[in-house]
Amino acid sequence: MVQPPDDGLRMVALARADLPTEHGTFEAIVFSMAGDPREHVALVFGKPEAQERVAVRVHSECLTGEAFASLKCDCGAQLDGAMREVARRGVGVVLYLRQEGRGIGLANKIRAYALQAQGADTVDANRLLGLPDDARTYEAAAAMVEFLGIRSIELITNNPAKVDAMSTLGVRVEARIPSLVPVGEHARRYLEVKRDRMHHLIPEQRQAVPQSVAHGTNSGSSKR
Repeated sequence: MVQPPDDGLRMVALARADLPTEHGTFEAIVFSMAGDPREHVALVFGKPEAQERVAVRVHSECLTGEAFASLKCDCGAQLDGAMREVARRGVGVVLYLRQEGRGIGLANKIRAYALQAQGADTVDANRLLGLPDDARTYEAAAAMVEFLGIRSIELITNNPAKVDAMSTLGVRVEARIPSLVPVGEHARRYLEVKRDRMHHLIPEQRQAVPQSVAHGTNSGSSKR
């Protein structure tokens, strides 16, 4: 659910430092927002302040996909691909939001995994647990864009709802950059559900590739 912009929302930078990565050096800025106990992170490449059409990825935390290399989702590849695309452009930001499992938390995510092992898809598993299909919110992301002084963005996403959410929160979204990354057979159903039930703009040819390819890091991102 998206709430309208609230002047009472205040974003504070708690810490910042350069972070060398295989894609180049980003500035990591840790943020806190009033009323939100979580610490969110902006990975900033180049100088986006006062810039228009800055490439921005709004990425939600996925411990299993990013730290444990789970094959059930494309989250790790999406994060890697976004960092690669931002670095390729020379200016951009990856906003890393601490909302695990589309906002339902790690324990509920693992409970949903158990239901998926019994045949439920990702949407039905959440519903069986009495949880929303997607509980994420984007106020923190919009506040970070404002804090960084970015005038307008090109949003790296396959999710039209994310474009709508950021626009509703006052961010000027000039374009959508598809986030197309190779995935393996384990993630086939996950992507089909994203496309067919959650209306993500994912072409059918992405649905399965050889697993050796799926471990690559080519983002395949392009404008359209």
